[in-house]
Amino acid sequence: MILASLFFASMSVCIKVASAHFNLVELVCYRGAIGIVFMATWCRFRGVSLKSPVPMMHVWRSIVGVASLTAWFYAIAKLPLATAMTLNYMSGIWVAAFLVGGTLIMGRLQDVGRQGPIVLTVMAGFTGVIMTLRPTIEQNQLFAGLIGLLSGLGAAFAYLQVAALGRVGEPEARTVLYFSVGATVAGAVGMLFMGASPWVWPQALWLLPIGVLAALGQLCMTRAYSQGATLVVANLQYSGIVFAALFGMLLFGDQIPLIGWAGMALIIASGVAATFLRSRALPNPPAEEH
Repeated sequence: MILASLFFASMSVCIKVASAHFNLVELVCYRGAIGIVFMATWCRFRGVSLKSPVPMMHVWRSIVGVASLTAWFYAIAKLPLATAMTLNYMSGIWVAAFLVGGTLIMGRLQDVGRQGPIVLTVMAGFTGVIMTLRPTIEQNQLFAGLIGLLSGLGAAFAYLQVAALGRVGEPEARTVLYFSVGATVAGAVGMLFMGASPWVWPQALWLLPIGVLAALGQLCMTRAYSQGATLVVANLQYSGIVFAALFGMLLFGDQIPLIGWAGMALIIASGVAATFLRSRALPNPPAEEH
């Protein structure tokens, strides 16, 4: 899991560099195209059929996942690396919020009282968001911060869709492959409207590691969830924020005030607590895709 987090953080570095030379939809398209090649080869190697009995579930999952991915790529390009990573990793807190909201909608008010601890994790998580985005607002990057926050919300919806696909027996590799197809199609359609940037060498070489690192991170994460203790693995995922913070400071000179660090720490602590609490209400979390 720690290796997967390192791959994803490294991918975010490549995205931040490549965003200076390619627009947002191009990055989404190329990330998906490279992922198709990688995952199709993996499926063939593992003997996984490419035909799915539930194609529409994959369509909905791709729509939600690509929207989240696009928002996250935008946040990476505009925000300090650690901030963008933290906002995206709020997906666990969003899922906890959905659990509480679902209980309210179903009218089981007595159950909300018993969910007091999970309510507190949600409130603490959003307090951490305010603390984290405060320095961002001061730098006139409020819009990018909100987009980053929405990327975490989209990741939570994507998590629920992946969990649903797992319950109907869809192999993880096929789910990742279809997601890559969705990203490629969405990015290609976007390029029809936003245009394509000229390939300038050697800057264009940054596109290759984006897709490769994403696929490697996904495979490591899948192995971690399938072989390790779910709660431990889910919480080790937050090591990606640490890697992103180090990369941001060393490579991009990111400066995050103390209140920003405190906010990120609060979000991580809330996410860890939410993971333990939501495990009682949801099946083992599958590997999230980036």
